[in-house]
Amino acid sequence: MRAMLTLPIKTRFAPSPTGNLHLGNLRTALFSALHTWSVGGRFLLRIEDTDAERSRSAFTEALQDDLRWLGLDWQEGPGADGGHGPYLQSERGSIYEGFYTRLLDEGHAYPCFCTQEQLTAQRAAQRAAGQPPRYAGTCAHLGHAEAEARVRAGEAHTLRFRVPEGQTLDFEDLVRGRQAFASDDIGDFVIRRADGTPAFFFCNAVDDALMEVTHVWRGEDHISNTPRQLLIMRALGLREPSYGHLALIVGADGAPLSKRHGALGLSELRRRGYLPAALNNYLARLGHNYADDGLLDMVGLAAGFDTARLGRAAARFDMDQLDHWQRLAVAAADDAVLLEWAGAAVAPVPPASRDVFLAAIRDNVLFPGDVALWAEALFEASPPRSAEAETAMRAAPTSLFEAGLEALDQHPQDFRAWAKAVGAATGLKGRDLFMPLRAALTGQVHGPEMTRVFPLMDEAGVRERLQSAARFTTE
Repeated sequence: MRAMLTLPIKTRFAPSPTGNLHLGNLRTALFSALHTWSVGGRFLLRIEDTDAERSRSAFTEALQDDLRWLGLDWQEGPGADGGHGPYLQSERGSIYEGFYTRLLDEGHAYPCFCTQEQLTAQRAAQRAAGQPPRYAGTCAHLGHAEAEARVRAGEAHTLRFRVPEGQTLDFEDLVRGRQAFASDDIGDFVIRRADGTPAFFFCNAVDDALMEVTHVWRGEDHISNTPRQLLIMRALGLREPSYGHLALIVGADGAPLSKRHGALGLSELRRRGYLPAALNNYLARLGHNYADDGLLDMVGLAAGFDTARLGRAAARFDMDQLDHWQRLAVAAADDAVLLEWAGAAVAPVPPASRDVFLAAIRDNVLFPGDVALWAEALFEASPPRSAEAETAMRAAPTSLFEAGLEALDQHPQDFRAWAKAVGAATGLKGRDLFMPLRAALTGQVHGPEMTRVFPLMDEAGVRERLQSAARFTTE
């Protein structure tokens, strides 16, 4: 019977370092952290690197850097010993061996000598007979002496968990309510691979119990794993966590999210310039409803997180929504954060003008690439012109730019006064006045308020641009 839950709330994120973080496992990490922080608990990071062929230390380092960048700092895990380490599964082999021995001694596990070819043929025969593929129990009834002799002889073998017959395995899912599985539908499963490394079902369950994890959040694609893990923990008398299986993230077509939907890994999103606040605010609302629709910091996201607000329906990914949160995050970022985010994009801007420049354009940029465009437009000698800007300039009379040159001496820093003088001299106003002037000065027809960027521009540079615009209209 399941023990009463008396431990402080602790959640975990347990990624395998076989690639970069993607939005699905990133949201799992975020929900796990927000849940435990919302109640003053602890967030644990464990690295499940038992797949020696695919796990890479570079991925381990990268995922830790990504989590810190997002503000998902763990209170227990690598670099933060909570008394339950090691926190890399590749370093926990001796711990697992003790539990394997117990399971063997108590009859809950047995060595399996079936080859991969035999298992493949077995599954094919079951499918042909209209049966679900599951292990047929070929080695389950080997005599103890025979099995021991084959092991001592060095015959390759896995270790399988012996699933009891005729049981109903049930648990209360934190999202989906009561779940029940018939043990007869599961089949004996591998808990130790032929190479001696632990299988996911085993080490994931054992470590959650030993590390005193109270709540496990993961995708709904893991729900069928839960009865197997419950069997292991019950056989070993280990404390069971509560499980919550999150609705998957899908694309517009309802299929699981992938690159064909425009989904990107976190490394690519970082490279493009998405801010942590944008990603956290968007992902926190993918499958979870917040009462506050505004941009929240991590403290606010945790305070508003409520497991009762988790939805069962698939969460649809929308890149436009992510960009919406990016716009809010850029607008809310303080000057120091914005300057670091912009990076080399501000290189053309004189250092003394960078803070004022970023303040002037922040409502018109989403990414550092947009910052670079405006830095070039305002500070480079000959910025490129958009096709729309050239159309606006050709539609204007040459006298407009000539009047701009004449008025510049009187109003070199005041855009309103300068434009008013140009309008008085030419009789132009509104769009016919401001659109071609913006196009001549910035090479764009839309952008930040000219009253804010005009004073940043070098007077000689403004004069050269107006002269170039006048020549362009006569070509």
